[in-house]
Amino acid sequence: MMDQSVLDRSLDRLLLVLLSVTCAKGVFVEPLKAVTFQRSLAESPTRLPCRYQCLVGEQVVQVTWYKEHRDGTKDQIITAHFTDGHTEFGRYSGRVRFESGRPTENSALLIPNTEESDDGTYTCHISTFPNGNFERRITLTVWILPISSLEPVVLTEGQSFRVAASCRAVGRPLPTLSWDTDLPGLSQNRTNEGGSVSSYYSLHPLRSMNGKRLDCMVRHPALERPRRISNKLVVHYPPDADISASTDDWFAGLEDGELTCDAGGGFPAPQNTTWTWRGGALPEGVLTLGEKLIFRRGLRLNDSGLYKCVVTNTVGAAQAEYLMTVTEKSHRKETSSSDSMLLIIIGASAAVVILVLVVVVLLVLRQHRHRSKKLEMELSEKMEEINNLSRQASFRRLNSVSSDPRAQADDYALLRSDSRMKNSQMSLDSGLPSSQLPLKDQPDDAVGPREADSALIGVVAVPPQVENWSHSQLTPPEDLDDEEDGGSYHLSEALTNHFYYSNGVLRPRPHSNAILLHPHGQVI
Repeated sequence: MMDQSVLDRSLDRLLLVLLSVTCAKGVFVEPLKAVTFQRSLAESPTRLPCRYQCLVGEQVVQVTWYKEHRDGTKDQIITAHFTDGHTEFGRYSGRVRFESGRPTENSALLIPNTEESDDGTYTCHISTFPNGNFERRITLTVWILPISSLEPVVLTEGQSFRVAASCRAVGRPLPTLSWDTDLPGLSQNRTNEGGSVSSYYSLHPLRSMNGKRLDCMVRHPALERPRRISNKLVVHYPPDADISASTDDWFAGLEDGELTCDAGGGFPAPQNTTWTWRGGALPEGVLTLGEKLIFRRGLRLNDSGLYKCVVTNTVGAAQAEYLMTVTEKSHRKETSSSDSMLLIIIGASAAVVILVLVVVVLLVLRQHRHRSKKLEMELSEKMEEINNLSRQASFRRLNSVSSDPRAQADDYALLRSDSRMKNSQMSLDSGLPSSQLPLKDQPDDAVGPREADSALIGVVAVPPQVENWSHSQLTPPEDLDDEEDGGSYHLSEALTNHFYYSNGVLRPRPHSNAILLHPHGQVI
């Protein structure tokens, strides 16, 4: 056996000699720097890189990993020989291994389950032939994800200022703790031995704080965002009590009367409700169902008295009282009679007011109708008077045969007056002012031509069709104040159309309907 071993070693040496003749120095592929830093998490796999690439004529003979201690000593972890294989040492046996099955080519070290104790500096030692030894150093920092917990405290209203919740976390490096809440209070942080940190939140407990948010926030470099530990503050407080009644009209014979004991809040919720009457037991025929007191029979006069309810929870108790007075008759019936009488009075008053208003309206209408009739009568009398004056003026014109120029002027005045009267009459008949009616052609009185042998006066008769003009053919003037000037204009136009002046005398124009009158009224 010894001879075979010696022979193998001789062959290895011979091989190394042959390689050294044709080999040059290689380089590290990873890590590139001689000293590097790396971070890993506990309970997770860790890879420490180390790869040396040989050139032609160079050979990696052996690879060895060491861990350095703070005092400068080293622990051999694992080694691999290019012919003898790899070996694990001490407490690292079974915990570490090479990443590749050919460690002389890829010498990276794997730690499948990293522990906090793995934190430290590691050395990858490469032995080559013929160029010697080369190393790479890697400083590993192992982080521990924080393990956190929150311990709530149950508080009671009325207690002094005290801790409401505490939060604790363990990690590497130490995590940071804070509180997310709207509650008024004070937080205090404390670092403990063994790499843990605690935070305490204190306040003065009030019932309004019950159920409010009090969350612990854990921050750590290994966490992408803060970790929230949700929590709600718990504050116990006693309940309040109040009694509500199914009616406020308690009378003898009332059926299904009820009293309810309302527990206003309280935490935890009240578990028990008790009833008493006049400080003792309830009347016969009265039952309790939870917070309700129920009369299972008709109410009696002797049911009057003080009823009390008491509600209780784990913190304390509260009570309420109700004084019941039972009457012989219902108050609501009397109230209903009073209300009915009031409604009757209001209705009668409203009817009287409406009747008075109707009478007033009728009186106003009657007075208005009387005034209208009176105005119509006065208008009829005025129209009759105007018509009489118009007829008298017409007779005077027909009876006028004077050839004196002064008589002609009088006739002219009478003709103008008659025109105004006609206009006034038409205005009354049509409902329009006289200034808005056109003048009819008036019969004009004129003195006929003076011939040497006749001394007759010619009068032009108005054609019948002119007298028969309808109201629809009338064109009212625009200005009421020009009534007199309009009548003068029409008279002048009529005189111009039927008469002419000759030697200072007004003479008639020739006309087929002309009638000549003798000065004494005889028709020629």
